[in-house]
Amino acid sequence: MSGAALGLEIVFVFFLALFLLHRYGDFKKQHRLVIIATLLAWYLCFLIVFILPLDVSTTIYNRCKLAVNSSPAESNGSYVTLAPSKQKCFKPWSYIPNGIMPIFWRVVYWTSQFLTWILLPFMQSYARSGGFSITGKIKTALIENAIYYGTYLLIFGAFLIYVAVNPNFNLQWNQLQTIGIAAANTWGLFLLVLLLGYGLVEIPRSHWNGAKRGYLLMKTYFKVAKLMTEKADAEENLEDIMEEVRKVSECIKYNHPLRKCVDTILKKCPTEYQERMGRNMDDYEDFDERQNSYPSEKSLVKLHKQVIYSVQRHRRTQVQWQILLEQAFYLEDVAKNETSATRQFVHTFHSQEPENKIIQYFYTPTVEWYWECLLRPWFYRVLAVVLATFSVIVVWSECTFFSTKPVLSLFAVFIQLAEKTYNYIYIEMACFLTIFFLSICVYSTVFRIRVFNYYYLASHHQTDAYSLLFSGMLFCRLTPPLCLNFLGLTHMDATISHQKTQPTAYTSIMGSMRVLSFIADGFYIYYPMLVVILCIATYFSLGTRCLNLLGFQQFMGDSEMTSDLIDEGKELIRREKRKRQRQEEGENRRREWKERYGNRDDSTRNRAVHTDQKESSFTETNANRPLSKYTRSNGRTERDRIELLQDAEPLDFNADFVNDDPLESDSGR
Repeated sequence: MSGAALGLEIVFVFFLALFLLHRYGDFKKQHRLVIIATLLAWYLCFLIVFILPLDVSTTIYNRCKLAVNSSPAESNGSYVTLAPSKQKCFKPWSYIPNGIMPIFWRVVYWTSQFLTWILLPFMQSYARSGGFSITGKIKTALIENAIYYGTYLLIFGAFLIYVAVNPNFNLQWNQLQTIGIAAANTWGLFLLVLLLGYGLVEIPRSHWNGAKRGYLLMKTYFKVAKLMTEKADAEENLEDIMEEVRKVSECIKYNHPLRKCVDTILKKCPTEYQERMGRNMDDYEDFDERQNSYPSEKSLVKLHKQVIYSVQRHRRTQVQWQILLEQAFYLEDVAKNETSATRQFVHTFHSQEPENKIIQYFYTPTVEWYWECLLRPWFYRVLAVVLATFSVIVVWSECTFFSTKPVLSLFAVFIQLAEKTYNYIYIEMACFLTIFFLSICVYSTVFRIRVFNYYYLASHHQTDAYSLLFSGMLFCRLTPPLCLNFLGLTHMDATISHQKTQPTAYTSIMGSMRVLSFIADGFYIYYPMLVVILCIATYFSLGTRCLNLLGFQQFMGDSEMTSDLIDEGKELIRREKRKRQRQEEGENRRREWKERYGNRDDSTRNRAVHTDQKESSFTETNANRPLSKYTRSNGRTERDRIELLQDAEPLDFNADFVNDDPLESDSGR
């Protein structure tokens, strides 16, 4: 089994990263280099989290062998051996041979650092560039990153000059490498504690609130109202950008040198706009004979960038709108079915996506009713209590992990108890659950945060290339300090335990932080205590209240603005439900007409036309009745379809109340 566990986890983590990237990214529309770079960044970060417990168990086994095989005279060497146990050192099932883990960690760490500090920032600028050629995009990316790279080179150059001039410093290459790693980990730890303090409180609270049906429904109404405003703004922005594209397309004709750039912009526009603009391009003019001013290539690059952004934002809001509507309809169905006497879950609307037959066979309406109305709230409450317990343990350990005598960190206590009996399975499970929970708290915050419209991870393949690359940068910068923090909580880091025991392969790659004592003995130990203040601020929603005061509407139960948005969202859901009901009624009427009159033989109809006048008149009269019925039904269905396609104002419901009456007659009828 040597190395088999490592190989299995490498394969499993790859498919896990691929699955998550497929959920958020779009493999068909986004550039392959963006997909590959983001996948590599996510894969390396997840790999570090999953492989680190194997490194811990292998290190404990190596310490055991060293303690058993060493003599008292050898105990004064580079390592202080532990007291040999009476039990024999059993090799763990996931033991990794010596020499593999250091090479593995060195490749993974330096590849992730190359991605986060050099490649991914460059690819971000390349992805957002509006250039029409690869050379133009590379030039734009280099110019945008010149300040970014220049700042780091200036700081590093000043540090090297200071070290060379000062005679008190005699640093070697390994020490300079350790200083660079410490600087990167310090920046990552600063951001890590901020995200961890939010996730430790918000994750248990979100699961506890998930058991409250009324709470979830009100929050969904709030999201609907906010998304409607964003959706209307995206549509208006797209209309303005398309108007500029139309003017440019009419100005620059086929024989203009910049026409290829205009055609590239038109390909990025939605299909309906491309067809509309193509109708006015039948003429052929010589641009040299006109005295009008033409847009420059620089302005076309800017317009191209705006088109890409506006189209992506419009598509994302449309998809999110449909998803949020389905969620609101489902929560309303759950609220209605809670009082059902038949204990059969009844949906208002059928699912638009085909259901799996296996899931449909086992997940019957009865099973769905018991799960959604009875079991799921209790399951979420129990899960919230377990997660809250983990959060309390993490906060306590973050504040006490520097204490070695006595050992106050609970994670260190658990690992040391298992180390005495060499229960490697328990050690690996405890390490995996600990680092997995820390990763969930940090990574879930990365997936939740939104920086206006520049960074936003949207599911259902709606995340743009810039946000995907930015998330890869964050993961690569947060994972190394996260792992060092985990090793400190379990006292597997010699810098924290103050023992000259054999270090893990991961900490040996990081180097000895004693080169910078003020970071090793100060910042790394006392800064994580700030997580207590951040947890208290998150519990009382201080950040949410500050954003609400600044004008960014946040969901707060005691806010008047929140109540208004909830009422607005409820009215929007009611209107969309009426539209969908009318649409289903129209489809049912068309289906019934096809079943009644769709199979009529054409030959019978043709023979009836050539009969005598009296039979012809009689046949025509009878034939017109169902035809007129179909015409009225079709007209009504067409009118419903027109109502669905019309864009109404998000806050004006009076017009919808007037137009929603299906019995209201119009001029055509």
